[in-house]
Amino acid sequence: MSSKHGNSSTTKPAAAGPAPPSIDRLTPVLERFRVQASLFHSGPLCGHQSFEAVPGRAFMHVLRRGELEVVHHGEQGLQRLHLSQPTLLLFPRAAHHEFFNPPVDGSDFTCATLDFDGGARNPIVQSLPDFIALPLNEIEGLEPALDLLFAESDQNRCGSRLLTNRLFEVVLIQVLRWIIDHPAQAQVSQGLMMGLSDPRLARSLVALHRAPHEEWSLERMAGIAGMSRSAFAAAFKSSTGTTPAAYLLDWKLSVASSMLRSGRSVKQAALDLGFADAPTLSRAFRRRTGSSPREWLAGIFASA
Repeated sequence: MSSKHGNSSTTKPAAAGPAPPSIDRLTPVLERFRVQASLFHSGPLCGHQSFEAVPGRAFMHVLRRGELEVVHHGEQGLQRLHLSQPTLLLFPRAAHHEFFNPPVDGSDFTCATLDFDGGARNPIVQSLPDFIALPLNEIEGLEPALDLLFAESDQNRCGSRLLTNRLFEVVLIQVLRWIIDHPAQAQVSQGLMMGLSDPRLARSLVALHRAPHEEWSLERMAGIAGMSRSAFAAAFKSSTGTTPAAYLLDWKLSVASSMLRSGRSVKQAALDLGFADAPTLSRAFRRRTGSSPREWLAGIFASA
């Protein structure tokens, strides 16, 4: 008579497969659309300061100590915000804003302007709200970069200004990384950053960003995302606010704008981005901007 337990075997759970490789969602975008920071203030600010809306100029302010009332004139009208803890303030595009600090013992700041390649047409800028305020302790890993930023901005040593500018860019990348992981807290609802926050869509977007010159059918995009075409199209529209085909064309034209600003010819941009020829790119560019590439470039340099 066999034992009920003697012949039993313990079935071990199958070993978990390797975790899917993480993908770098930001580098392909930032390689195409660079950001340059420029320190313009470090130290106390007392009383009232006003920052004008200048086309193409963004701001990053770091409130290190003190209290502050921010008045922001944005798309949602006049907004007021009182801050009493160390906070990072990001204005990603031209926006008039004002600071009201204590009149004598002012609050302590480190501030920079940001030049996003492409200005308001930069796809990152387009996907961010007018104004983001993040307590410094919200962003994991930010403290070491800020400590070095503050140390360099407070002293006048060889290379300090250049190093401070680069550190502001490091801080911005960390903020963008946080936004992708916390879109709701950053009040991001649609656009590039929202698309990158979806792990499925991000795989397709990263591939598209790296190789816009290739053929990108809906089936190919959906396959990279591991989704059916209908599910992918619906999720893509919900996250980015546009269709995959429209997004691809807009990305190509945004990259073309960046290339033209850097001195590339229309013919070379068309070749590199997979357009049939220069006239095809020019027609698409005119439909999007209302002007030809040459007219658009003339306006850019005239306003510089």
